[in-house]
Amino acid sequence: MKARREFDIHIYKLSNGEHNYQFDISDSFFELFENEILSKGKLNANISLQKSDSMIQMGFQVEGAVELTCDRSLDLFDHPISFESRMIFKYGDEEQELSEDVMVILKDTQTINIADLLFEFIGLEIPMKKLHPRFDQEEESEDDFLMIYSSSEEESDEQEEEQDVDPRWAALKKLKE
Repeated sequence: MKARREFDIHIYKLSNGEHNYQFDISDSFFELFENEILSKGKLNANISLQKSDSMIQMGFQVEGAVELTCDRSLDLFDHPISFESRMIFKYGDEEQELSEDVMVILKDTQTINIADLLFEFIGLEIPMKKLHPRFDQEEESEDDFLMIYSSSEEESDEQEEEQDVDPRWAALKKLKE
């Protein structure tokens, strides 16, 4: 619980205007979440917070690397991560999520914990196909396409040959013409 509090931003006594925060994300951050894909990493998060009477706008800028397991070789490798994202917190009568980047918070909310937001943003940056950098992904995708395309051509050629050989089909083709 103490580790989660490191990611609290106390907004209650903040004056209107811009405020900047910096957070270091390490292995202890990923231990807060039960996830098999992300367990290690070293990232820096810069948060710019713009507070007004009716809302809070947060800009997230995160850079660093997370440790992933290659889907092909099961080797561990560092995957670089660099992204920018925005989140808007509006004041309202009940807490709710209006969209993926707009949330409603109560007027008397004292702190916003951004740990879950950071974890979700980082998780969105993980590729579906996790390949070690030593495997060239562009060559692989072209080879896969060529294999599928060439095998479907061969199958259609074989089917045409079979149709020409069978005399029953030839008789039906004559009737059709």
